[in-house]
Order: sequence, then structure tokens, then C-alpha cells
Amino acid sequence: IRLVAILARGLVASSQAIGVMATIFPPNSSLSGEPFALQEYYASCYANGSLSLITLPISRHTRNIMHSPSHSASITVGSSPPTASRARVSLMGTVTFLDSRFAVEEGIRDCYLERHPDARWWLPDDPDAAHMASWARFDPHSIFFVGGFGDKHYIGDVPLELYQDARPSEFLTVAGRVKVQTA
Repeated sequence: IRLVAILARGLVASSQAIGVMATIFPPNSSLSGEPFALQEYYASCYANGSLSLITLPISRHTRNIMHSPSHSASITVGSSPPTASRARVSLMGTVTFLDSRFAVEEGIRDCYLERHPDARWWLPDDPDAAHMASWARFDPHSIFFVGGFGDKHYIGDVPLELYQDARPSEFLTVAGRVKVQTA
């Protein structure tokens, strides 16, 4: 299962860095309790596997998270191109809104822009930005991994501690080894 945790972290840290975020409409909505999912930028900027986000008040995700007592969401990341035979991982967790100074001091801003240079147009605290924005951190508490289609791939939960301890730098070695073993 340690190899699965490394594969999950490597997939999340991949250069694509676009996942599908899912949130739930709040009780005061006409769609109360219904799921909402769209592609969302993120960056894997934390050593423990937490993700950096830029949240926009105009975003349905941000509004759903703000109205959720637990600030919960999920982010699903798949291989590119997506097919049933390729790995994917779903992270369930909570979103914490951050002070912009923290993002600059901790290098989150630079990490995020390295993954998404076009995000410079909507950075938090930019008076010329297209929209108001805030930094946020997504902290997964549950991880579910699907290694592919069929009975030869791992499908199931990944212990949080293993996911947090895995290093994306181990991904290439493990991926190569798994590829050799299954060839």
C-alpha cells in the first residue's frame, strides 16, 4: 500500500495540476444537498500533500465551501489522458482560508504560479485582478485510489499517514518499477 500512496502523491503532484473539485450546495440554496463539480486549479505546495488553492467569491465552489459548517470539499485527479485503465485518486477534506501574507511568506504564491502562470491575472491582493480572490489550503483527511480497470489494480482507501509521508519525487522510480512488473 506504500507504493499506492506514492503513486497517489505523484499523480496529485503531476504537472497537469487540474482536478475536479466537488462541493455540496448549502441548505439555503434551491439545490440544497445537491453535488456540484467542475475542474479546478490547485498546486501541490505542501510537504504533507495538502493543496494550495486560489478561491474566488464569484466561484460556486467557494460559496458552497463558505456555507458548509465543515468547509468540506473533494478533489479528484486523474491520469492524462483519462481512460478507465489509468490511475485516479479522490481526496476528501477541508478548506482553510489563509491570510495573503502567509502565502507570500511560505512560498505558496511562487509555487502556485510555477504550476499556473496564467493565475497571475487573479492573484489575491492584486488591485488590478479581474476578481477578488483569497488563498486557501485543502487538507485531505481521506484518500481513495483507483489504480485502473479490472482486477489487477489496487482500488481502495489509502491511509492518510502513508499519503502524507510519501514524496512525489519517489513517483518516477515507483512508476517505472510498476510498469516493468506489469509489462
